[in-house]
Amino acid sequence: MPRSKRSKVVSLTKTDKKGREHKAEMITQIQANADKWQHVWVFSVGNMRNSALKDVRERWKGTGRMFFGRTAVMAKALGTTDAEEYKPGIHKLAQRIKGPVGIFFTDYSPQEVIDWFASYQKPDFARSGNVARKEVVLPAGPILQYNDPSSPFPSSMDPQLRKLGLTTKLVRGVPSLDVPHIICKKGDKLTSEQAQLLKLIGEQMATFKIRLIGRWCEADGWVEVEGEGAEGAEDGQGADDESADEEEMR
Repeated sequence: MPRSKRSKVVSLTKTDKKGREHKAEMITQIQANADKWQHVWVFSVGNMRNSALKDVRERWKGTGRMFFGRTAVMAKALGTTDAEEYKPGIHKLAQRIKGPVGIFFTDYSPQEVIDWFASYQKPDFARSGNVARKEVVLPAGPILQYNDPSSPFPSSMDPQLRKLGLTTKLVRGVPSLDVPHIICKKGDKLTSEQAQLLKLIGEQMATFKIRLIGRWCEADGWVEVEGEGAEGAEDGQGADDESADEEEMR
């Protein structure tokens, strides 16, 4: 029997992609902030973490505005050529909005901004693809929990530890090693299993840090920040564009 054309499966979880209206609204907001604030900065992010970026936004709330999302939209809002630029000379800044970078508006003096971002760092756990900063070895014996060094992992964790590459055995119900296990060596490109093991033992090898590339203001034009650059992102992992854009629109 032929299938009825009216009989169709409709997914209730399907969502519409952000279209022209969303992009136009973001362009409007960026241009409004270009009118409001004196300085516009371009920054890159090393070891991107959405939670850390949110913390930075909260700390500058009321004294600055940060955008980190679709670079093509941000660049278009400011204009990448002499003919398209929103403000005189700002196209030189827009041309540097490529890769995992964002823009930051504020009236604070350049030196105050440079000093603040130079001092802001947040340690975090490394992800797959990050480079190990040092060698990490698990000693022979019970595998201990990092949040309670006197307490070993429970027996229920043994299957997961084995899955991550450890040759454990249960000794009186405690996951243990007969011989030391090298999780990683300095310079190793971490696998997902290594990154997970490092997280389980509390070894933080990543640092969230914002690097200022340069700034623009009407008085000075484009000014490069000495010693910085767009190459500053350490792991090449950017925030999710959709979530970043959505946060900006709130």
